[in-house]
Amino acid sequence: MTFDKDCLIHPVILCGGSGTRLWPASRESFPKQFIPLAEPERSSFQATAARLGDPAVFARPTVVTANDARFLVAEQLAQGGIEADILLEPCRRDSAPAVAVAALHAAARDPQALVLILPADHAVGDDAAFVAAVRAAGAGARAGHVMTLGITPTNPSTAYGYIQPGAPLAGAAGEGGACAVARFLEKPDAARAAALIADGALWNGGYFLFRADVMLDELEAHAPAVLAAARDALEGATRDLDFVRLDAEAFARAPQISIDYAVMERTERAGVLPVRFPWSDIGTWGALWEVSDRDGDGNAVRGRVALRDTRDSLVHSSGGILTTVVGLEGVVVVTTEDAVLVTGRTAGAEVKGLVEDLRRRGEPEADAHRLMYRPWGSYRRIDIGGRFQVKRITVKPGGRLSLQKHHHRAEHWVVVRGTAEVTVDGVVRLVHENEAAYLPIGCVHRLANPGKIPLELIEVQVGSYTGEDDIIRIEDVYGRDNS
Repeated sequence: MTFDKDCLIHPVILCGGSGTRLWPASRESFPKQFIPLAEPERSSFQATAARLGDPAVFARPTVVTANDARFLVAEQLAQGGIEADILLEPCRRDSAPAVAVAALHAAARDPQALVLILPADHAVGDDAAFVAAVRAAGAGARAGHVMTLGITPTNPSTAYGYIQPGAPLAGAAGEGGACAVARFLEKPDAARAAALIADGALWNGGYFLFRADVMLDELEAHAPAVLAAARDALEGATRDLDFVRLDAEAFARAPQISIDYAVMERTERAGVLPVRFPWSDIGTWGALWEVSDRDGDGNAVRGRVALRDTRDSLVHSSGGILTTVVGLEGVVVVTTEDAVLVTGRTAGAEVKGLVEDLRRRGEPEADAHRLMYRPWGSYRRIDIGGRFQVKRITVKPGGRLSLQKHHHRAEHWVVVRGTAEVTVDGVVRLVHENEAAYLPIGCVHRLANPGKIPLELIEVQVGSYTGEDDIIRIEDVYGRDNS
């Protein structure tokens, strides 16, 4: 079976969240959906986008993401050769406003467009089975139901919500066992989870498939404030480079609520299709261990790792750090350039609380990596002290930093690879390898890479304050402001 262009499914990838339970690899500045975790060479976001690649089934995808993540989204899509509409949320409002915007965006092209909502950070072990399940659920969606995929449980997990299937779904008979939803259930304790599974309950994986007009009707009935704010935000949206920037004031009026609470637990149109493909939301390090390849001792390792007398553990090393573990069982050890986590494999949910403690203490590692990505390239912090900071800056060919100034620091740039175009108070000059430029406090300056290879330089900042918020942007080709 193939679809004509009017029956294609319009996928919408929700790409928000910070994934703090997977700290220190996942942080606010570079959350888990952009990190290679389940696969060594691509992120879960890239795997999700690639899963939607069949043009006989799926239309051009849409990605709904945070403003700060827009260039990460664009770059990772480009790496996979995937084109998408990218809608920018100016603030976090949970999934219901994002789904409302997605439904309105699709309805503008076709009021009865089939819309698939899917998270960016899940691992699916069988792409063909996933696509087949989506196509099977499409029958119920075309008949006017709001369909969800119910994952057949493999254990009595307390990490997921559950779905209790009801009677066979009218209008979708013969489509792989689709049923009406009897009820949605919150995350249970272990005993309750086992009882639910025995009664045929399914995991709620967060996948939703519906006709755009049906979802808009349900939002109007059950969450009119969400729909009104989403409509105003989309009507007031502006084009910014390759992105659609939702109107900030309108979007901020949306109540902060999930689509489960706003619609799915209230609608009488909810349907569920039981599915059996391998799946995980990779919500904790323990969950990553469960979906990872393991050696004969039950260990899952990544990076420079050496183990001795260690069993049933996950050891994850990044940044070239040699990580060694001796005589332990059932642990998680994660090392990055600037942080180390050691925890029990089943205590992963407590990592979120640890990160909150670090934030209260003002520890920068709670949210920021030493390596930070920007639309023009990246920078890595090498050293920092009371009145100085040293960075290694990489600028992509054609990349341009903002025209800016600082109130509290001077900077020294030493080029180690490529050629830099340096602007200081209106004077432009080229700085080559092994040459330097000095930028005094208060000067208006810019750095650009006019060459064909990456530009690399060492930046030494000296002054009373070297924080990132001492950047006064005057002009920026990437549409960033001083916030």
